Amino acid sequence: MPTIKEVADLAGVSVGTVSHVVSGSVPVSEALRVKVEAAIRQLDYHPNHVARSLKTSRTRTLGIIVPDMTIPFYPLVIRGAETAAWDHGYSLIAVDSTDEADRQKELLTLLRSQRVEGILLVVAAASEPMLQIARLLEAGIPIVCLDRIPEKLPVDSVSVEDKSAAAMGADHLIARGYRRIALVTGPVSLTNETRRLHGYEESLREADIALDRELIWHGNVRPEDVAALCREKFRSIALPDAVFCTNGPTALGCLRALCDCGLNTPDDIGFLTFDELTVDDLFRPAITTVVQPAYEIGFQAAEILFDRIQRKSDEASEPRTIRLPASLKVRESTRGAMRRE
Repeated sequence: MPTIKEVADLAGVSVGTVSHVVSGSVPVSEALRVKVEAAIRQLDYHPNHVARSLKTSRTRTLGIIVPDMTIPFYPLVIRGAETAAWDHGYSLIAVDSTDEADRQKELLTLLRSQRVEGILLVVAAASEPMLQIARLLEAGIPIVCLDRIPEKLPVDSVSVEDKSAAAMGADHLIARGYRRIALVTGPVSLTNETRRLHGYEESLREADIALDRELIWHGNVRPEDVAALCREKFRSIALPDAVFCTNGPTALGCLRALCDCGLNTPDDIGFLTFDELTVDDLFRPAITTVVQPAYEIGFQAAEILFDRIQRKSDEASEPRTIRLPASLKVRESTRGAMRRE
């Protein structure tokens, strides 16, 4: 295995110059940088980042914890964070908490033991992460929460503007002539789900439509559970005009229930969801969707981490709160509502 000294000898420079080129910590002239990079390629040299981190206390690594990598939203978040990390010369370790509080706690400990310089965290549904996050912040490890933002925790955060995004979806259904709009939520213990519920309620209120609690169905993020819930509702109460699902997994469960009950959208019932579905292009009719800027959420969260890493001495600065707008993609699943007017 080639050494840094062999790279320096081949390039005709000092070991320090090679180190500066590899780390990017000290500016090097273009001519020297080209010579060093050519020698690195020729020798197929790979620096020992672990050994260097022991000397510098820097691993140039970030961690990100998400609750379920199979949910289409999260790979896009990870991709955005990874792009930002790459731009800064960092790598990203992505791990999955399976939406369990105990596993999330273990993963936070694991990432700390791996000496990551910052952590992006989507909190697990039933977790109370405040104490552990506070301890990590006290230890000098910056954390940015995204998507699911814990309440009463002074931490940097990035998410969509959930309330206005949900109101936009409900407004669209109302404008298409729907009046009995069922809402299928994830766990309302999550702040983002509660805010989406409030956006739906506000939209109905502003349209002077009476709120019917019978049409608010509280589910979770397991499609099979949501399918069972929706099947029971479709068979036991008067059929809603439309269904609005507040996240992708609930939408998949609800679509399964519609199929099981022999119902079609939009002919029998309008359908709108928060978050794109992985195989949306295969659905016919195509699904009208409130789209979160998932990539941008991950990218901006990572940028906040880098800002914190570079300004560690400014630990007393106020937490940064970024709320990004969603967009609405109108497709075929809400086209049939106009006939109801």
